[in-house]
Amino acid sequence: MPNPLQIELIRLVITLSVAAVVGILSEQLILMLLLGITCFFCWHAIQLLKLYRRFKENRSFPANSSNTVWAYIDEHIRTLQIKSQKRKRRLSRYFSRFREAATALPDATVILERQGSISWCNPASSTLLGLKWPEVAGKNFAQLLQHPVLSDYLAHGNHSGPLEFSSHTDKTKVLSLFITPFGKKQSQQLVVVRDITRLYHLDHARRDFIANVSHELRTPLTVISGFLETMEEMSTKKGAEFIPLMRQQAARMDDTISDLLVLSRLEMDDKDPAEKNVDVAELLTNIADEAKTLSGKLQHQIEVTVDPTLLLKGNKKELQSAFSNLVFNAVRHTPGKAHIQINWAAVDGQAQFSVTDTGEGIPARHIPRLTERFYRVDAARSSDSGGTGLGLAIVKHILQHHDTKLDITSQEGKGSSFSCLFPKSRAVHQR
Repeated sequence: MPNPLQIELIRLVITLSVAAVVGILSEQLILMLLLGITCFFCWHAIQLLKLYRRFKENRSFPANSSNTVWAYIDEHIRTLQIKSQKRKRRLSRYFSRFREAATALPDATVILERQGSISWCNPASSTLLGLKWPEVAGKNFAQLLQHPVLSDYLAHGNHSGPLEFSSHTDKTKVLSLFITPFGKKQSQQLVVVRDITRLYHLDHARRDFIANVSHELRTPLTVISGFLETMEEMSTKKGAEFIPLMRQQAARMDDTISDLLVLSRLEMDDKDPAEKNVDVAELLTNIADEAKTLSGKLQHQIEVTVDPTLLLKGNKKELQSAFSNLVFNAVRHTPGKAHIQINWAAVDGQAQFSVTDTGEGIPARHIPRLTERFYRVDAARSSDSGGTGLGLAIVKHILQHHDTKLDITSQEGKGSSFSCLFPKSRAVHQR
């Protein structure tokens, strides 16, 4: 069966044939041919005009069973209209479900258009943020809340993490705000605000408790250590057997308290804003010397490979604590004469630190929990090595202060690697 285009060509041939016959009979061949062509194209022009009016008036296209090319176009457009209507109804149902779900959420949910204007918000936004829909439609989100920290976060902040701030409607409430871009070219933003007042106060109470208890324990522990030292000097041979053990446990408790205080400060985000360019190569060389002293009779093979021209913008005291924790852990938890490799180098404009050992390795199930406080792979071995179980937790928080995280890879029987990659903004390359 011929397609519509072939049918139209046949119609054109028939029209010209009839015109030619009439022209020959009337001896006006050219005139009749021109008249036939004109009539043919006028009919098509009328059909095109009808098509334009249907589009302009947004009318639906009726079913057309004729075999003209315009009937084919009408039928194709009608099919597309039916599919579009079904898609619109389906999207409308999805949107209605989203609105119902977002309306039921206890968290404030706000949709922002380009330039921060409010496109929609749920009822919880009225309770937490004082935004009532539809009164706030089209208004600027940051201007309505009038919070300086929030305005800066929306305009220039890194939206990968949440922002915690006090509610402008109720100063006793602490809110957590999270932004997710979506839509075409990420031009829209979904803002979710949650009331974290209870969690905030619980977390601060926990931190205060750890800090206060640690401070309170330090004074009596210092007194006990002092008396133990005096007793050791005055003791008989019988007393000399247990007093050194008491002093060792007191020293271990003092180390734990010191680490708890450091961790408490880091968790409170009490970091030094005056960051400087740190000579990491020199820092690691000194740490390696201390590690060799710590290794002592175990005779670990400690190798240091550093780039002396690569500096790091950060807090020297914190970085020394983090790097030394990782290096000393490698010494404490690897067998004697094992190889420990310390590296500091530039990688694609970034700065990478790593400590790799050829020890016993760590089972894969333990790796995700290694940075938890007091978590130990082998409690007995950790106790013998003198660790407090807080070192990697301290390292994690220090690296967070320096915009990076700890990456741990390990294979049982072959060793482990602890590394971190600092961003380009912190890597300083000397010439």
